[in-house]
Amino acid sequence: MGENMLKTLNQLLITLILISFLVGIVMMVGGTFAAFNPQPGTPKGSVLLNLTLDGVIMDGSDFIETLAKYRKRPEVKGVLITINSPGGVVGPSQEIYREIQRTSREFKKPVYVYCRAVAASGAYYAAVGADRIYTTPGCFMGSIGVIMEFVNLQKLYSWAKVDRFALTTGQFKDTGAEYRPMRADERAYLQGQLQEVLGQFKKAVMDGRHLSQSVLDENADGRVMSGAQAVKLGFADEVGTWEDARAALGEKVGLGKNAEMFTPRKPRSVLEMLTAGDGGNPFESTLQEVFQTRLKGQPLFLFPGYLGLDH
Repeated sequence: MGENMLKTLNQLLITLILISFLVGIVMMVGGTFAAFNPQPGTPKGSVLLNLTLDGVIMDGSDFIETLAKYRKRPEVKGVLITINSPGGVVGPSQEIYREIQRTSREFKKPVYVYCRAVAASGAYYAAVGADRIYTTPGCFMGSIGVIMEFVNLQKLYSWAKVDRFALTTGQFKDTGAEYRPMRADERAYLQGQLQEVLGQFKKAVMDGRHLSQSVLDENADGRVMSGAQAVKLGFADEVGTWEDARAALGEKVGLGKNAEMFTPRKPRSVLEMLTAGDGGNPFESTLQEVFQTRLKGQPLFLFPGYLGLDH
């Protein structure tokens, strides 16, 4: 192995150790910082709950916890959710969809969604659980489909004179491993799993949007559409602004067009404090690289093209 290669590997190892150390510090002291930024109490008077679903969906627990907490409050008459997300991991997207749907059907609190810049794949899956979808005309919407990404590093390992292998208990146990090409039977197996999950996605859209099978099938090939196109085809209800969605929901629940909004404020974690700023933080850039690596090998409701945009 060349001297330059060894130097590069050593630098990478040192970087990973530093990241692990910093994350450990964050986890230890995060609770202390949260105590200085408490969440406000209960809503005062009749209000609309104002929530945001933003960024890649990796874990929906915070969103769901907030929604579940406040939808029980008698002061909350309806929920307005602003979405700006390219989607994310399948399971959390489905959980968010289900809890939005439950809020309307079981708790009898109308839920309106406002789609701003992008509401694609898993984010759109979540949106169809709402009673009504508002959107900007140029919003990237839809991307009904499932993607699973892999990386093959066999040639890189060979160049670095690294031999990797695994002992398994079955022929599919190391499917997707980065140290070898994927076999034809593995591709067929995974494609079958993706088709099953796509069926779940399409069923949710059919249930929420009441589209004809032909319209759904024609547009459920992963393509994105503009917000204006989505309204025309029935994938959304109306082109408008956030204020339009707020006014319509306020009228729906009897609070009027200028209904009072209640926005829960979650405590800022120390991680958010460290990465806050104009995007020039090198620690933030490193975390983003690690974050994208976490997406490999997982079935995703994701519009990957949006990840490359400056947003």
